[in-house]
Parts: sequence; C-alpha cells; structure tokens
Amino acid sequence: MLNTVETFSSTQLRDIARDAATVAGEYLASVFRRPMEIQHKTSAHDQVTVHDRVTEDLIREVIARRCPGSTVVGEEAGVAVAGASDNDTDQSDITWHIDPIDGTSNFAQGFAFFCTSIAVEIDGEIRAGAVYDPISDMMFSADDSAAYLNDNLLVTPRALPLPSATLITGYPTAADLAAEGQAATQRFQSWVEAFSSVRRTGSGALSILHVAAGWTDASLGTGVSTWDVAAAMLILRRAGGSYYPVHYTNGTEHRADHYASGYLALGPGVEYPIMEAAVHQIEQGRRR
Repeated sequence: MLNTVETFSSTQLRDIARDAATVAGEYLASVFRRPMEIQHKTSAHDQVTVHDRVTEDLIREVIARRCPGSTVVGEEAGVAVAGASDNDTDQSDITWHIDPIDGTSNFAQGFAFFCTSIAVEIDGEIRAGAVYDPISDMMFSADDSAAYLNDNLLVTPRALPLPSATLITGYPTAADLAAEGQAATQRFQSWVEAFSSVRRTGSGALSILHVAAGWTDASLGTGVSTWDVAAAMLILRRAGGSYYPVHYTNGTEHRADHYASGYLALGPGVEYPIMEAAVHQIEQGRRR
C-alpha cells in the first residue's frame, strides 16, 4: 500500500526533506574540491558530474525508506516511484522535486555556492521543503506554518530601497544573450547603475534564500526548472518575502508557480519598478 498525504503532516514531510538533504550534503562536502570529471549535458554551460547522480541516488534512497510509493522528480534520473514494487498499483498524491546539486558548475570548479534542494508537492501545491548549503552548514526549510534557518524561525527583514539594495541573479546567461541579444546586456547595465551592487552566483535556490534571509534584496532567474526553485519559493514565502513567476509560453499562467520558467524574488516592504519592467519585457519578448 503506497503512502498518501493523509499519512504525513507537512512538518513530517519537512523532516524527511531535511534528513535527505543532510545525507546529500554530507556526501557533497566530503568530495568538494577534490579532482572530478566534468561532463556536459546540453552545452558547455550545463555541467554535470558523477556526484550529481550519486547524490540524487542518496536522496531517493531516503525518500524510498521514509515515504515509499511517492513520486520523485529529479534533475538527473527523471520521474520514478520511490520504493515501489512491481505489485504496487496505488497512486500516491505526494510528489518530490529534487535537485541534488543546484549550482553544479560552482561545485565542480570549487566555488562554495551550491546546495541540495528538495520540495514536496501535494495537489499542485508545494507544502514542505528543505535546501541545504553543506559548505556553510545552513539548512533552510519550511512547512505549512513557517520557514526556518537551521533550527531557528526565519523571518525576512524589510528589503532596502534603491539605490542601497543588492540584486543577485544569473542573468544574462548564454541562453538569455541568444534570445535577447543586445537588449540583455543593456538591461544588465541598467541594473548595475540602479542597484548598490549586482551579484551573479550560479545557484537559483541559494539566490532566492539569500533574499529570504535578508542578505540580499532581490533575485531574478530566467531559466529555471521546478527542482531548482520549488523549495526555495516556499521558504521565501513562508518567511515573508514575495515570489513572482515568469512565464514564456502562452497558456501556462494557470500552472503552479514553481513550474514557471523564470522568477522574481523580493524582500518585503519595497517595490523595484526597474525589475518589474524588466520582467514584463523579458516575458513578453519570449512569449510563444
């Protein structure tokens, strides 16, 4: 018999996500900055290592043991049912979205800005999640009631106004440049001029969580998958920040926010018209 949502509270699901992220993080910390072979998936900008696959397997093993029969959607191994036998016919209403290493290029090159991200979806809504930065030993998590940093309640402080604020983003990526050309570089220049500082760091989940913690004020991502952002989105919102999805395909606006191709994350209490205008321009320019 497969487990369903009635079997678990959101707090219990958060605990499972935290445990799985801890196991993954311990492994990643043990191999970080050691020699490793780097391969590429879609391009030279899309790196993968054997550790991505090993880490995802470790996460799936924890989920299979603690929440058998749930669906797991992973960046490396795709969709599978955790711990199900050939005789299981029931369908679980719990789906896990896992990114074993968000920021693989950073990890592979020895730059300590990467994390493991695990989120739990029930009936189209993200209900629990955990994101672990193993090098800084920071565990972000959330459930139905609150967000946490390690074992402490996480509440996002008021963001700074322009021009004192900091923006953290991966934009423009090579894909952004290919899609938008000179408009992308001009847009980035306008942000450099408007914000106190602009940082490009290479992990969507950690970028969003730096907003949640109040270490930066805004974050923009333009090419993300659900496993990149689902947990961080929930944590930011539970902490009091805002997450706005960016859709590139007509008719996808009705889908849950974590399925959008991009996002704008903001700390509370401020508006940044320059970012809102940029999101609108990027979204409309890529609509198809």
